[in-house]
Amino acid sequence: MTGRPEILFPLFAELETLGGVGEKTARAFAALEITHPRDLLFALPYSGVDRRFRASVQEVTPPATVTVDVEVGRHIPPRSRNGPYRVEVRDALTTFQIVFFHASGDWLTRQLPTGQRRVVSGKVELFDGVAQMVHPDYILRPGQSDHIPDFEPVYHLTAGVTQRLMLRAVGEVLARVKPLAEWVDPALLAREHWPAWHEAVAVAHSPEGPDDLSPQAPARRRLAYDEFFAHQLTLALARARVRRGKGRVSQGDGRLRAKVLAALPYAPTGAQSRAMEEIAADMGAGLRMNRLLQGDVGAGKTLVAFMALLVAVEAGGQGVMMAPTEILARQHLAALQPLAEAAEVVVELLTGRDKGAERRAKLAALERGDIQILVGTHAVFQDDVAYHDLRLAVVDEQHRFGVAERMRLGAKGTVTDVLVMTATPIPRSLALAQYGDMDVSLLDEKPPGRKPIATALISTARIAEVVARLKRATAEGRQAYWVCPLVGESEVSELTAAEERFKALRAELGEGVVGLVHGQMAPAERDAAMAAFQRGETGVLVATTVIEVGVDVPNASIMVIERAEHFGLSQLHQLRGRVGRGAAESTCLLLYQAPLTEGGARRLQILRETEDGFRIAEEDLAMRGAGDLIGTAQSGLPRFRVGDLETQAGLMAVAQTDARNLLREDPKLTSQRGEAARVLLWLMRQDEGIRLISVG
Repeated sequence: MTGRPEILFPLFAELETLGGVGEKTARAFAALEITHPRDLLFALPYSGVDRRFRASVQEVTPPATVTVDVEVGRHIPPRSRNGPYRVEVRDALTTFQIVFFHASGDWLTRQLPTGQRRVVSGKVELFDGVAQMVHPDYILRPGQSDHIPDFEPVYHLTAGVTQRLMLRAVGEVLARVKPLAEWVDPALLAREHWPAWHEAVAVAHSPEGPDDLSPQAPARRRLAYDEFFAHQLTLALARARVRRGKGRVSQGDGRLRAKVLAALPYAPTGAQSRAMEEIAADMGAGLRMNRLLQGDVGAGKTLVAFMALLVAVEAGGQGVMMAPTEILARQHLAALQPLAEAAEVVVELLTGRDKGAERRAKLAALERGDIQILVGTHAVFQDDVAYHDLRLAVVDEQHRFGVAERMRLGAKGTVTDVLVMTATPIPRSLALAQYGDMDVSLLDEKPPGRKPIATALISTARIAEVVARLKRATAEGRQAYWVCPLVGESEVSELTAAEERFKALRAELGEGVVGLVHGQMAPAERDAAMAAFQRGETGVLVATTVIEVGVDVPNASIMVIERAEHFGLSQLHQLRGRVGRGAAESTCLLLYQAPLTEGGARRLQILRETEDGFRIAEEDLAMRGAGDLIGTAQSGLPRFRVGDLETQAGLMAVAQTDARNLLREDPKLTSQRGEAARVLLWLMRQDEGIRLISVG
């Protein structure tokens, strides 16, 4: 099957093929991300209106929607030009008014003739104790009342798309839907009692009550699963393709690793040892490794990554470690240097700052194989960088890296194993959505000797006390970070700018004691300020969130976060993880401005209760939702129309297992279920997956 299957043609026709949709309306639909009839199927109603028949408006508590049979009474035209036009009506128990604004009297006498019966449906509200229905949604003759649904679905709308148009368009698309061959595993279908796909879309668009709108309703769960399954199938195809690409066996003899372990002042944690074994096994297996090393702040990822790089060196090859910024690259270098000395391997740094003869010399040494491990920014993958024998690429903090970049990364060596490190604990459902093509090693224990960090909440009204405390601490030779929310005096003057805070602290603590780093400084200036702090020349570093990821100063034991309520939970957790790295007891002070919002108070409270990054990430997901958590715009996270990663997290794991199993049994998707799964990929617009099958 090379192109879109014919059975789907009607769903991928132009929107204008639907009745009542012209060019202008099609443009309006585009604002809802609806560009083809198929998109209407996945734009499910988000709530519903109960329009069951009632004997009287007295049966509901206003404001509420009600459908009643009434006898039309007298008309009361408006007293002034802009006044309301009222019509008195009587149901089985009481009299109430129907109210119209800017309506023509002639039209109203035709719609609601005095003395006749009508069925009206709309929202009833109380005004001065009198029940009123303003602009009813329906006015029908008694025989036509079956046009009113008992429970009417309510859709997300936009300018130019009314509820009525939406209902009509969805109805037309549902009429085009044909039964499709089943792609869901039969055992799963039976266990979950899910309807077939064509039934599921019909049921999801005609809910019979609020329960049918819940993410746990069978039809909705089925449609969410289809979305997750198509996504995981695409990731599994990408994974299978990477693994099909012949791997190389990188088997080390362990001599370099033994030297490093002997030189360590402590034994690795169980989690570290387990991860090292998993990675070494992958590298020695002859399939291409594509593994995620996920560990909380301070779980010891650097050691695990270095041991993996040593496997590549022991096997006679080279390794590279790539960081998102120069500061982090230099820091990785500083962290690896003592380990490299123990192992007696050559580690070198390459960044965009290397120029001219120095850069040429490094590139020549790299190509000869004299440099065994290279650390750097994305400069390590520029076109003129050639390796002697690159076997492993370690990528740090890879939010800024999607599946496509990962595939490109493997193209540099003949066959390169890839290890991605992330210090951001991601809840399992999100990790599966974002990294579903990878195998995961989890570091969920803290190395020995890491002390807990005392976390306190302090109102900004007490900032003078905090400064006095800092003054004492710096006098004793301790170091502190002070994180500010914004740079420069912006319109939001409340968010004390880093520069203002820097000046104020310098005035209190003395010249030369305080340093400043923020994102708008020249990189050289920023590095100089960081380096002075790392060497202990400055006692307090005022910073914006540029220090969030990875900066390592063991002597820094105090972290002050100003206006902490403006930060996300995971971000606060990352910032706090910058202290507690040395021998001293560490403190994190969360300065907040009262009064706190409920969300702000909850976030700061969770932070006080726990240092477990995974628990914090789960809470963050529950509070903010998936898109916000990773910042969907720059993450590799897909957008799901029906699937909801918070409430249906379990489904994502099932989808991953199922997709991998299907490909194991049917790698080319040629079986009956395989063919059905191809149709699903087309239906879900998984172009990447379709390309991978046709290439494969």
